[in-house]
Amino acid sequence: MSTEIELSIYVFLLAGFLGLELVRRVSPLLHTPLMSLTNAISAISVVGAILIAGADEAPMLSRILGFIAVTASTINIVAGFLITDRMLKMFK
Repeated sequence: MSTEIELSIYVFLLAGFLGLELVRRVSPLLHTPLMSLTNAISAISVVGAILIAGADEAPMLSRILGFIAVTASTINIVAGFLITDRMLKMFK
């Protein structure tokens, strides 16, 4: 029987590989709409990571991973807005 951490790692790795394959196959014409969708998903990730990192009963590993998730998602959101803004300026 697998433990909760093993199951969580399995889901994380599966989501990472699937996400990489999906993004890799996107047409260049769809990158701007994809960036908007990615920003929305990252915003959801930030909220979830804040809830995990701020939980009193969470183990230290969960808090550290939650902090890393907040940082990575915030960087992704900011970079996504900068790239989208730059692409939109190209069309003006």
